[in-house]
Amino acid sequence: MSQWQEFVAAHAEGGVLDGVVARVVPFGAFVDVDGHQGLLVTDAAPEPGSRVTVRIEAIDVERRRFSLVQA
Repeated sequence: MSQWQEFVAAHAEGGVLDGVVARVVPFGAFVDVDGHQGLLVTDAAPEPGSRVTVRIEAIDVERRRFSLVQA
């Protein structure tokens, strides 16, 4: 089983997780959760390196992406 498959098996949409902000972009931030980066769309992105609590809004298994919202 690949790391992505393990991530998808362990996490579901609506799940609340802790992560670390990897980088900030104009429309939000990429947050590292269990070795994978998901997009947190927010107007007030925290600083890189900050710990945040997020909720998985959606998982796109085929494109290996997931979106996050602040929990």
